[in-house]
Amino acid sequence: MNRSPVWHPFTQHGLEPPMKRVVSAKGAFLVDEEGSHLFDAISSWWVITHGHRHPAIMAAIRAATETFDQIIFAEFSHEPAETLARGLIALAPAGLEHVFYSDSGSTAVEVALKMALGYCHNRGEKRDRIVVMEHGYHGDTIGTMSTGERGVFNAAYEPLLFGVDRLAFPEAGNEQRTLDLFEACCRSGRVAALLIEPLVLGAGGMKIYGADVLAGLKQIAERHGCLVIADEVMTGWGRTGTLFACERAGIAPDILCTSKGLTGGSLPLAATLCSAEIFDAHVSTDRRKTFFHSSSYTANPIACAAAVANLQVWRDEPVLARIEQVQQALRDNLRRFAGDQRFVSIRQAGTIAALDLVVPAGGYLADAGPRMRQLFRERGFIIRPLGNVIYLMPPYCSTAQDLARAFDAIDEVAGIVTETAPPKARAAGTV
Repeated sequence: MNRSPVWHPFTQHGLEPPMKRVVSAKGAFLVDEEGSHLFDAISSWWVITHGHRHPAIMAAIRAATETFDQIIFAEFSHEPAETLARGLIALAPAGLEHVFYSDSGSTAVEVALKMALGYCHNRGEKRDRIVVMEHGYHGDTIGTMSTGERGVFNAAYEPLLFGVDRLAFPEAGNEQRTLDLFEACCRSGRVAALLIEPLVLGAGGMKIYGADVLAGLKQIAERHGCLVIADEVMTGWGRTGTLFACERAGIAPDILCTSKGLTGGSLPLAATLCSAEIFDAHVSTDRRKTFFHSSSYTANPIACAAAVANLQVWRDEPVLARIEQVQQALRDNLRRFAGDQRFVSIRQAGTIAALDLVVPAGGYLADAGPRMRQLFRERGFIIRPLGNVIYLMPPYCSTAQDLARAFDAIDEVAGIVTETAPPKARAAGTV
């Protein structure tokens, strides 16, 4: 076979074998060219919510293609974008009244950063600092890399990145330190916004912190007049058990970023929601106060139609009940590892479950990561550990049986990688 000209994301082609092709997808499974059915335990990088090729969303896409392709959005609007914006505002935390479309999670966050800085600039406020949390990840564009954790992801691009102020992650028992650090940053009077992944830091290792911390950060921001940007690209659309993670803390951010599950995972689309105050700061007879941001495919009508259908799925189907079933299955299966010395930090937030495999060298580049990924594939599972961090984030159509099988695979693969038998097998005197 000739080598493919395709350059794949987050792939070291000097180490990886040739990519197998997926030939079909349905529900919680992908089928590859060899006929293997693979349980998509990470929702194809966290985007698939209801399952692959949900009938209502696919039908909406087909219908939209009979009328639309791309339309210049600086010159016109269209019904799918208008309907979607009103639907998002109705579902989002109170106070978010305007919607700006883009096409990925990274660009949604870039838009949010520019909104926050533009808001301060247009009001004549000398606020130019962005505060973030350590271990955060907000995307791979220049602005989002700047606000993410510095390390292997962005070391080569350091000359392009701007500085931000970082808060310590609120480890259990030491949450006050994070709040105190944010208070200290805000006292400078220069903070434009806090950018934060609410409740769960995704690519940073599925780190989970309490809703009370998020609420406390919002209170501090309000006292000091700085904005809060909630990066709900991963946590939105039910991943933490509620539609948006901010709901669990009872807060309404000034800006909210959403993508991934916005279309049910079917097509790329993102939206950045903001308060009327932020929008109004950009409305003027002075054209220099225009919000200068766009992309060629802003508010693609077909993607917007898919998102409108997704909103209808949330209205018509028992999505929250399915989420609760997934949460319970994850909870039940995680219990099997209680006291298992192969793992530490066993944790769950909604439909996200994670546990750290104890290996000699951890972190994102841990050799255990690629090895486990291959072993999972051989057993019919798409599970991509973040180094030694094993996590599941399955579609909501996943059954209890699907998830039990995934945890059986985790048990087996952990034993192979650590060269130990699972505790049950050891107790039975087997190897």
